Amino acid sequence: MSETEAPPHHRRISDGGFRAALFGLLDGLVTNVSLILGFAGANPGHNIVRLAGLAGLVAGAFSMGSGEYLSMRSQKELYEYEIDLERIALAAEPEGERLELRDLFVSRGVDDELAERLSTDLMKNPDLALRTHTREELGVDPSATGSPWIASSSSFLFFSVGAFIPLLPWIIVATGNVMWWSIGVAGVATLLVGGGVGRFTKRGVWYSALRALVIMAVASAVTYGVGALVGH
Repeated sequence: MSETEAPPHHRRISDGGFRAALFGLLDGLVTNVSLILGFAGANPGHNIVRLAGLAGLVAGAFSMGSGEYLSMRSQKELYEYEIDLERIALAAEPEGERLELRDLFVSRGVDDELAERLSTDLMKNPDLALRTHTREELGVDPSATGSPWIASSSSFLFFSVGAFIPLLPWIIVATGNVMWWSIGVAGVATLLVGGGVGRFTKRGVWYSALRALVIMAVASAVTYGVGALVGH
């Protein structure tokens, strides 16, 4: 990094929105292209495949949204319960909690005298003491326990977007081999989403893109094979 280049800043991802959006988009793509190809393999007719894709979009979006809400809500309630226990302990036994914090600092290599001073100063501020204890003991920030509504709405919306992409050719094209158009647009979208994930996480754009594409291809091939066997 050059002297004039600004240091990188952390992005806020603890509310669950990014994870839910990313998982929802990829899940929508993989789930619905697999469902559509499974029906297409049985060759039931254009309208049936389109109806199956639409049903998969609606059912999957509501399933993802409600599941994400319940999951995040339960996690948030668990965190809040543990934080309340820590708050009660700080009020009931402040000296014991201070010694616990001091010993924790010492175990992490802080000098005894500095650990004593740090623990004493932290305990003078109840909010700071609570945040420090919950971060160090529970690995949780009381101000960032996640938002069930953000996670739920992100999951619902982005699953719908992902599921709509492989369904689109079946809506705008009425004749011909629509299946290959569905595979094509889903494949391109999966590459783009996977590459975006790699760029965001710094894990490698092409690696992440190809990994997502391979997963989609395997799932689609299996469901198409099952559909073809059932259809015959």
